[in-house]
Amino acid sequence: MKKITIIGAGSVGSTCANVIAQKDLAREVVLLDVKEGLAEGKALDIWQTSSILHFNTRVTGSTNDYLKTKGSGIIVITSGVPRKPGMSREDLIKTNAAIVKEVTEKAIKYSPDAIIIVVSNPLDVMTYAAYLAANKSHKKIFGMAGILDTGRYKAFIADALNVSPEDIHALLLGGHGDTMVPLPRYTSINGIPVTELLSQDVIDKIVERTRKGGGELVNLIGTSAWYAPGAAVAQMVEAIVDDERRIFPVCAYLTGEFGLKDIYLGVPVMLGAGGVEEIIEISLNEEEQKLLKTSAESVREVMKVLDDLKLF
Repeated sequence: MKKITIIGAGSVGSTCANVIAQKDLAREVVLLDVKEGLAEGKALDIWQTSSILHFNTRVTGSTNDYLKTKGSGIIVITSGVPRKPGMSREDLIKTNAAIVKEVTEKAIKYSPDAIIIVVSNPLDVMTYAAYLAANKSHKKIFGMAGILDTGRYKAFIADALNVSPEDIHALLLGGHGDTMVPLPRYTSINGIPVTELLSQDVIDKIVERTRKGGGELVNLIGTSAWYAPGAAVAQMVEAIVDDERRIFPVCAYLTGEFGLKDIYLGVPVMLGAGGVEEIIEISLNEEEQKLLKTSAESVREVMKVLDDLKLF
């Protein structure tokens, strides 16, 4: 791919740029931010590792100059502010939705055919905001959450079993956060169901820790995670660039799948050169369906907050 743009040069954006560059997924990665010199400095730092880490992807930075993003095949949006003490959910949504709307509109002006991956929080509704702003096929606009959540889930299982995380296959559904829906029934270790290897009590504790995974890191380091989120976005980018048609949990727009429509929610999809090539509709038992419905209702509440702001 000729060019990939990452909007937002904070910890997640710069980590994503670093991983993408090391994988040589594009001729150029453009890192863009509104803060003077931030993107340029981080891009330069990454580029100076090229001879050490043996990659050729040119990493460049820009302070709010979208012309430099022209012709991007993929645009990753990490822009936004974290929720601060005293800030209501409505204030956070209003602030970040306005940011996502602005950067999406500016980016697609110069790269109208680009696939857009949203990482900004609250994830599900910010992906919806980008979709409204871009006014293009929902198959090319989706959010990163499921790969991150699954990565955390797999890491906790690997710890519990003292096995390689590479042998763990797992899936999660639903919104990003407390209402996510881990699926132990679809979790295996090299084909062996996790229920054969761990007690239900241990599985339940892992599921709960996964739901609170972001909060656990905030409590430990005082801010949101960046290594795992950045790597998760890069894995999605790689699947698109190399047309791998990999099945990943992705925040995608539903048009009737799982009995839900007109909502962005985490579901398994086939990810390839066209973006979301297909949504994989797996069978759910009664309890799993109930949890997914609850998650969808929670996301719809946040979507309504955005709609009521009348930004679009």
